[in-house]
Amino acid sequence: MRKVGWLSSLVAAAVLTFAVIAQAQQTGKVFRIGILDPTTAFGSAVVWEALRQELSKLGWIEGKNIAIEYRFSGGKTENLPELAADLVRLKVDVIVTSGVPPALEAKKATSTIPIVTVSVLDPVALGLVASLGRPGGNVTGLATLNSALTALGKDPETFPNAVDTMFMFIDQDGDRARQVAAPIIDRTIRGSFPCRNVS
Repeated sequence: MRKVGWLSSLVAAAVLTFAVIAQAQQTGKVFRIGILDPTTAFGSAVVWEALRQELSKLGWIEGKNIAIEYRFSGGKTENLPELAADLVRLKVDVIVTSGVPPALEAKKATSTIPIVTVSVLDPVALGLVASLGRPGGNVTGLATLNSALTALGKDPETFPNAVDTMFMFIDQDGDRARQVAAPIIDRTIRGSFPCRNVS
Protein backbone atom coordinates (compact mmCIF):
# COMPACT_ATOMS: atom_id res chain seq x y z
CA MET A 1 0.00 0.00 0.00
CA ARG A 2 1.39 3.39 -0.96
CA LYS A 3 1.31 5.69 2.03
CA VAL A 4 2.81 8.80 0.47
CA GLY A 5 -0.36 10.67 -0.38
CA TRP A 6 -2.16 9.62 2.76
CA LEU A 7 0.67 10.56 5.09
CA SER A 8 1.14 13.94 3.46
CA SER A 9 -2.59 14.58 3.67
CA LEU A 10 -2.66 13.56 7.30
CA VAL A 11 0.10 15.98 8.18
CA ALA A 12 -2.11 18.76 6.89
CA ALA A 13 -5.18 17.26 8.56
CA ALA A 14 -3.30 17.18 11.85
CA VAL A 15 -2.48 20.86 11.53
CA LEU A 16 -6.08 21.70 10.66
CA THR A 17 -7.35 19.60 13.55
CA PHE A 18 -4.91 21.31 15.88
CA ALA A 19 -6.10 24.72 14.70
CA VAL A 20 -9.74 23.84 15.35
CA ILE A 21 -8.95 22.49 18.80
CA ALA A 22 -6.69 25.41 19.68
CA GLN A 23 -9.48 27.88 18.95
CA ALA A 24 -11.60 26.30 21.62
CA GLN A 25 -8.80 25.61 24.08
CA GLN A 26 -9.79 25.35 27.71
CA THR A 27 -7.36 24.58 30.52
CA GLY A 28 -7.46 20.95 31.59
CA LYS A 29 -10.02 19.82 29.03
CA VAL A 30 -9.46 16.59 27.17
CA PHE A 31 -10.54 17.23 23.58
CA ARG A 32 -12.35 14.50 21.71
CA ILE A 33 -11.55 13.90 18.06
CA GLY A 34 -13.99 11.77 16.08
CA ILE A 35 -12.65 9.75 13.17
CA LEU A 36 -15.15 8.65 10.52
CA ASP A 37 -13.56 6.13 8.14
CA PRO A 38 -15.20 4.04 5.40
CA THR A 39 -12.75 1.14 5.74
CA THR A 40 -11.61 -1.04 8.67
CA ALA A 41 -9.42 -0.40 11.70
CA PHE A 42 -6.85 -2.84 10.34
CA GLY A 43 -6.92 -1.36 6.84
CA SER A 44 -6.45 2.20 8.10
CA ALA A 45 -4.08 1.55 11.00
CA VAL A 46 -1.06 3.18 9.35
CA VAL A 47 -3.13 6.20 8.30
CA TRP A 48 -4.49 7.06 11.72
CA GLU A 49 -1.19 6.27 13.44
CA ALA A 50 0.36 8.96 11.23
CA LEU A 51 -2.31 11.40 12.40
CA ARG A 52 -1.63 10.54 16.05
CA GLN A 53 2.09 11.07 15.51
CA GLU A 54 1.61 14.44 13.84
CA LEU A 55 -0.78 15.60 16.56
CA SER A 56 1.75 14.44 19.17
CA LYS A 57 4.42 16.61 17.53
CA LEU A 58 2.05 19.55 18.02
CA GLY A 59 1.61 18.74 21.71
CA TRP A 60 -1.70 16.86 21.42
CA ILE A 61 -1.23 13.43 22.96
CA GLU A 62 -3.85 10.70 23.03
CA GLY A 63 -4.70 9.77 26.60
CA LYS A 64 -3.31 13.04 27.94
CA ASN A 65 -5.09 16.02 26.37
CA ILE A 66 -6.98 14.37 23.51
CA ALA A 67 -9.19 11.31 23.17
CA ILE A 68 -9.84 9.81 19.75
CA GLU A 69 -13.14 8.10 18.97
CA TYR A 70 -12.86 5.84 15.92
CA ARG A 71 -15.82 4.80 13.81
CA PHE A 72 -15.18 2.42 10.88
CA SER A 73 -17.89 1.35 8.43
CA GLY A 74 -15.98 -1.70 7.20
CA GLY A 75 -16.64 -0.80 3.58
CA LYS A 76 -20.40 -0.52 4.14
CA THR A 77 -21.45 3.02 3.28
CA GLU A 78 -24.94 2.32 4.62
CA ASN A 79 -23.40 2.26 8.13
CA LEU A 80 -21.94 5.76 7.83
CA PRO A 81 -25.07 7.77 8.81
CA GLU A 82 -25.39 5.95 12.16
CA LEU A 83 -21.65 6.16 12.82
CA ALA A 84 -21.67 9.91 12.11
CA ALA A 85 -24.71 10.35 14.36
CA ASP A 86 -22.89 8.41 17.09
CA LEU A 87 -19.95 10.83 16.98
CA VAL A 88 -22.37 13.74 17.23
CA ARG A 89 -24.09 12.11 20.24
CA LEU A 90 -20.68 11.78 21.89
CA LYS A 91 -20.22 15.55 21.44
CA VAL A 92 -16.76 15.27 19.96
CA ASP A 93 -14.95 18.57 19.46
CA VAL A 94 -13.99 17.88 15.84
CA ILE A 95 -14.73 15.17 13.27
CA VAL A 96 -12.01 14.07 10.84
CA THR A 97 -13.32 12.24 7.77
CA SER A 98 -11.55 10.13 5.18
CA GLY A 99 -13.06 10.20 1.70
CA VAL A 100 -16.24 11.59 0.19
CA PRO A 101 -19.05 9.45 1.71
CA PRO A 102 -17.93 10.03 5.33
CA ALA A 103 -17.55 13.77 4.69
CA LEU A 104 -21.07 14.00 3.28
CA GLU A 105 -22.58 11.97 6.13
CA ALA A 106 -20.73 14.01 8.77
CA LYS A 107 -22.06 17.21 7.24
CA LYS A 108 -25.61 15.80 7.26
CA ALA A 109 -25.19 14.79 10.90
CA THR A 110 -24.05 18.17 12.26
CA SER A 111 -23.89 21.81 11.31
CA THR A 112 -22.06 22.85 14.48
CA ILE A 113 -19.19 20.42 15.12
CA PRO A 114 -16.13 21.33 13.00
CA ILE A 115 -15.40 18.76 10.27
CA VAL A 116 -11.93 18.30 8.75
CA THR A 117 -12.00 16.42 5.45
CA VAL A 118 -9.16 14.38 3.99
CA SER A 119 -9.07 13.05 0.42
CA VAL A 120 -12.06 14.89 -1.03
CA LEU A 121 -11.96 15.54 -4.77
CA ASP A 122 -14.08 18.67 -5.14
CA PRO A 123 -15.69 19.98 -1.93
CA VAL A 124 -17.51 22.79 -3.77
CA ALA A 125 -19.16 20.52 -6.35
CA LEU A 126 -20.08 18.07 -3.59
CA GLY A 127 -21.81 20.80 -1.62
CA LEU A 128 -19.48 20.45 1.36
CA VAL A 129 -18.36 24.09 1.17
CA ALA A 130 -19.61 27.23 -0.55
CA SER A 131 -16.21 28.00 -2.11
CA LEU A 132 -12.55 27.24 -1.49
CA GLY A 133 -11.81 30.85 -0.56
CA ARG A 134 -14.80 31.23 1.76
CA PRO A 135 -16.00 27.76 2.70
CA GLY A 136 -18.51 28.95 5.33
CA GLY A 137 -20.27 26.46 7.57
CA ASN A 138 -18.42 23.91 9.67
CA VAL A 139 -16.40 22.03 7.01
CA THR A 140 -12.72 22.60 6.20
CA GLY A 141 -9.95 20.39 4.91
CA LEU A 142 -7.95 19.45 1.85
CA ALA A 143 -8.90 19.94 -1.79
CA THR A 144 -7.24 18.20 -4.70
CA LEU A 145 -5.14 20.04 -7.25
CA ASN A 146 -7.92 19.97 -9.85
CA SER A 147 -10.50 21.67 -7.64
CA ALA A 148 -7.99 24.25 -6.44
CA LEU A 149 -6.90 25.06 -9.99
CA THR A 150 -10.50 25.31 -11.17
CA ALA A 151 -11.32 27.70 -8.35
CA LEU A 152 -8.26 29.83 -9.04
CA GLY A 153 -8.98 29.93 -12.76
CA LYS A 154 -12.70 30.65 -12.62
CA ASP A 155 -12.93 32.80 -9.52
CA PRO A 156 -9.98 35.12 -8.79
CA GLU A 157 -11.69 36.08 -5.54
CA THR A 158 -11.12 32.57 -4.20
CA PHE A 159 -7.73 33.75 -2.99
CA PRO A 160 -7.91 37.55 -3.45
CA ASN A 161 -4.54 38.27 -1.86
CA ALA A 162 -2.61 35.50 -3.59
CA VAL A 163 0.43 36.94 -5.33
CA ASP A 164 2.50 33.79 -5.61
CA THR A 165 1.16 30.28 -5.89
CA MET A 166 3.02 27.25 -4.58
CA PHE A 167 2.10 23.63 -5.21
CA MET A 168 3.49 20.52 -3.57
CA PHE A 169 3.47 17.46 -5.82
CA ILE A 170 3.97 13.95 -4.55
CA ASP A 171 6.15 11.78 -6.79
CA GLN A 172 5.27 13.86 -9.84
CA ASP A 173 7.22 15.90 -12.32
CA GLY A 174 7.05 19.45 -10.95
CA ASP A 175 7.93 21.07 -14.30
CA ARG A 176 5.14 19.19 -16.08
CA ALA A 177 2.69 20.05 -13.31
CA ARG A 178 3.53 23.75 -13.64
CA GLN A 179 2.96 23.56 -17.41
CA VAL A 180 -0.48 22.04 -16.86
CA ALA A 181 -1.50 24.34 -14.01
CA ALA A 182 -0.32 27.73 -15.29
CA PRO A 183 -2.73 28.10 -18.25
CA ILE A 184 -5.69 27.05 -16.12
CA ILE A 185 -5.13 29.72 -13.52
CA ASP A 186 -3.64 32.25 -15.96
CA ARG A 187 -0.66 33.09 -13.82
CA THR A 188 2.95 32.09 -13.51
CA ILE A 189 3.77 29.35 -11.06
CA ARG A 190 7.31 30.03 -9.95
CA GLY A 191 7.97 26.87 -8.00
CA SER A 192 6.74 23.49 -6.99
CA PHE A 193 8.15 21.18 -4.39
CA PRO A 194 8.31 17.44 -4.99
CA CYS A 195 7.84 15.24 -1.92
CA ARG A 196 9.73 12.01 -1.73
CA ASN A 197 8.29 8.69 -0.67
CA VAL A 198 8.13 8.56 3.13
CA SER A 199 6.92 4.96 3.41
